[in-house]
Amino acid sequence: MGATHVKQSVTVVFCSFLAFGAAHAQERKNLFNDPFVQVTSAIPNCPVPQGPGVTLEEMAAVAHVRAQHGTSCHLSGRCRLANSYLYDQEIIPRVAQYLRLDGRFADTSVWVLGERRLVTLMGCVQSNEQAIAMEKAVALVDDVMGVVNQLMVSRRGKPPYPVASPNVK
Repeated sequence: MGATHVKQSVTVVFCSFLAFGAAHAQERKNLFNDPFVQVTSAIPNCPVPQGPGVTLEEMAAVAHVRAQHGTSCHLSGRCRLANSYLYDQEIIPRVAQYLRLDGRFADTSVWVLGERRLVTLMGCVQSNEQAIAMEKAVALVDDVMGVVNQLMVSRRGKPPYPVASPNVK
């Protein structure tokens, strides 16, 4: 799949979302289908991160940049797939499996987000050392380009990530 085909696909997807109309314009949805999952849930009342979501207007603003970033990885020779976002749907399940099976992280409450081969860790851990160990573990997963560590120790302080609205399920 070449860069032109990817750009055409993004344009078609973008135009189809515009067909939803202005009534839904301010509704935030995961329009780019970025994988976001809760991996562990041992710490009660850990602030739930806001999942990925954009309005139609925001989508219009970032669609070109995402297409450019996604294909530049392939064009430069750093990615075997035509778009770096294509990796995320398989990376995040592997990250989740790895963290769940690694006994060091069973006492955490953690969510993971995948965007462009970058994995963002959000949630609560028991210590700074555990947060660092988790970041290093995720970096070992095949195809992960980088890890963004937004973990907080227990529930102390303000979360370093946007928090979901209480009425969002």
